[in-house]
Amino acid sequence: MEHRIPDGSEVYWDGLHYDLYNGEPPCDLPFYLAEARKAGGPVLELACGTGRLTIPLAAAGVDITGVDVAAPMLARARAKAREAGVGASFERLDMRDIGRLRRRFGLVFIAFNSLQHLHDRASLERFFGGVRKVLAPGGRFILDVFNPDPRCLVREGDELLPVSCYKDPATGIGILVNEQYSYDRKAQVSRIVWHYKRGRGGARRRRLNLRCFYPAELEALLHYNGFRIERVYGNFDRSPFSGESGKQIVICRKRALRPARR
Repeated sequence: MEHRIPDGSEVYWDGLHYDLYNGEPPCDLPFYLAEARKAGGPVLELACGTGRLTIPLAAAGVDITGVDVAAPMLARARAKAREAGVGASFERLDMRDIGRLRRRFGLVFIAFNSLQHLHDRASLERFFGGVRKVLAPGGRFILDVFNPDPRCLVREGDELLPVSCYKDPATGIGILVNEQYSYDRKAQVSRIVWHYKRGRGGARRRRLNLRCFYPAELEALLHYNGFRIERVYGNFDRSPFSGESGKQIVICRKRALRPARR
């Protein structure tokens, strides 16, 4: 299925609907633009979606490539880039396979919680190995994910909460999006269903599965996959990370890996 990514998430079925659902974007663009300008070389954005960050960074003169696995999202990104007259480069690729890229990048980043689509150790190891391979010497790797909030993990599984509303771009009919949430404690995955209800008609359901990364766990994953953390922020205003922070924004570089002992 073109709109499904490897973890079973289906909310990327249409790039235009995705943009309208998300409405007002988060305040991460100034942060990533500042970091891209420091890169001193090409920039790679992983899970770039509809180009929300890729396009304005390219418009600002950044040499950037956006990679995503969802074809509908890339179609929307390319259309937006054409409309803006921006020559951003987009490529369809599973982010676990970025080691295939021949180019090396001064900055690799994965924004908007997209790392949370990798649920198992093998996928994470493959992904981090690819990042190490495509980073230029001295290059940096940046990620941002949620800081898990236990209050969200105990929601009732049959509870529906309104999270967005917008007009269907094809018909103009209002669409109300309700969210159904459950937490899989064994898999450590938030399993979300978005119900898209058009007027008085039925609802179309689309799944979203997001792995939760706890701070100490994320630190260990990065360390054992060959990264050295330089900074951790709790918000895009660069405020220090704390237990109350809603985000984990991590800046790191490659570290030397010791050969395995026999």
